[in-house]
Amino acid sequence: MAKPATDALVLDMAEMELREVNSALQGASGNETAFQLVNPRGSHAVAVGLDAPIEVTVKGSTGYYCAGMNKQATVHVEGSVGPGVAENMMSGTVVIDGDASQYAGATGHGGLLVVKGNASSRCGISMKGIDIVVHGNIGHMSAFMAQKGNLVVLGNAGDALGDSLYEARLFVRGEVKSLGADCIEKEMRPEHLEILADLLDRAGADAKPEEFKRYGSARKLYNFNIDHADEY
Repeated sequence: MAKPATDALVLDMAEMELREVNSALQGASGNETAFQLVNPRGSHAVAVGLDAPIEVTVKGSTGYYCAGMNKQATVHVEGSVGPGVAENMMSGTVVIDGDASQYAGATGHGGLLVVKGNASSRCGISMKGIDIVVHGNIGHMSAFMAQKGNLVVLGNAGDALGDSLYEARLFVRGEVKSLGADCIEKEMRPEHLEILADLLDRAGADAKPEEFKRYGSARKLYNFNIDHADEY
């Protein structure tokens, strides 16, 4: 371990075991609030289970479940991430400079996830209150069974967007290849423009709220109805 000029504590993953790195982050005291993780080398489960208002910068790309179960912390990955980034996130902020693989932000309950590149399939699956902003495109089945929160996409969305959606709000600036069961385009009201403007600002996204379309649940699948059996 060493401290650079920025006063962030450097954790070198070429010299430290993953368990040791995560233990140092999870046990951070008030004296240590900024960390740099160097040489991540695509490691899995980096910076998981954090529960303190600390700042963690990962200098490179990681594998699956980076920043999973995040609470309070700000995690900035200067690279790309594998499947499940910010999975089950509760609060705080996770920023990915590159691309994210499958199910980014899955089951997230809160906080903000920003992907400055593209996100693969099932982005925001079963999201429960998290806000996700993707500067690029997202893959198929994104926001599947999403229950609460906001998914903002500056690029295009793949097949079956919002399949079996509940009350999450989906904002897409580009083209949507197809909508999933029970997902429909909805009116963009002033309150939605306000929500979107705030999210774009917080995510550092250069776009105007008026350029987006909003999608949400038609609310036909909340309870089983034989007349809608073919939509299940």
